[in-house]
Amino acid sequence: MKQTLISVVTASLLTCVLATTALAQPFPARPIKLVVPYPPGGVTDILGRTLAQALGDPLGQPITVDNRPGAGGALGADAVARSAADGYTLLLGASSTHVLNPLLYKLAYDPVKDFAPVGLIAATPLVLVVGAQVPATSVAELLAWLKARPGQANYGSYGNASASHLAGELFKALAGVDMVHVPYKGSAPAQADIMAGVISLMFSDMSAMQHAKTGRLRALAITSAGRANSFPEVPTLAEAAPPGAGLAGFEVAGWFALYAPAATPKAVVDRLSQVLGAALGVGETRNRIAGLGLEPGTSTPEVLAALMQRERIKWQKLITDAKIKVE
Repeated sequence: MKQTLISVVTASLLTCVLATTALAQPFPARPIKLVVPYPPGGVTDILGRTLAQALGDPLGQPITVDNRPGAGGALGADAVARSAADGYTLLLGASSTHVLNPLLYKLAYDPVKDFAPVGLIAATPLVLVVGAQVPATSVAELLAWLKARPGQANYGSYGNASASHLAGELFKALAGVDMVHVPYKGSAPAQADIMAGVISLMFSDMSAMQHAKTGRLRALAITSAGRANSFPEVPTLAEAAPPGAGLAGFEVAGWFALYAPAATPKAVVDRLSQVLGAALGVGETRNRIAGLGLEPGTSTPEVLAALMQRERIKWQKLITDAKIKVE
């Protein structure tokens, strides 16, 4: 009996020692997994692999990319939300996974309660492009052309309730123009129909700039708050719009950000945020991200949380006012 009691006490002490030792290990003490909630080969996947390398070196641990595509990013996001809150499973989230999709769909995760924001990674503005059949070389001329033919012009998007669609609806609401929305399954077919004269304009992703360079499309403005480093000659919509047009505060930009599960220790989140900021300040990493058509940039966890709150309020109002629904 005495021997059994001693064995139990010894085992308990050993367990406590091992647990204390594990807690005392500096983060990270083992490899980290970065969940990319989209398929391999796309821009988000390449961004994730760039980020994994950029963060893995200073952290001193390898970061493996785990592609979990499905449901517009919701499957991967939910997997991270349900993971241990220890910093060893992270999410490459986006404005779609943490703002737009939660406003449009009933999801298994809560974008605020289930995640600890780490920091922004990059922004992706849209570009307002028109076809050769539209006699407008400026935003002012486009507005005059649209107001002269209410309800006659069609604008394309790369999907119903996508950022491209929402940008078009915001443009309509602020500028007071009437256009008909035509959703496509991706930006490429929409761009093709603008060049063919089927539709007039589109708020496209930056891939449209390849056609603008050849003159097949005309880029009038980008939708971010500042000009894109990759195309500094293209003005922002806010600065290109004429005074009194209602577009002074126009800003639409998708973004990518790093998240950990909720309840991840603040020290771990701060460590990840610090390394993320330093990594995005390195020329090679920034150049690789810019090469994807993105605008690299980071933030504190608090700034990212505030951005999410502003975006939710902004897009919830537009979705309600424009009666945007998903099927």
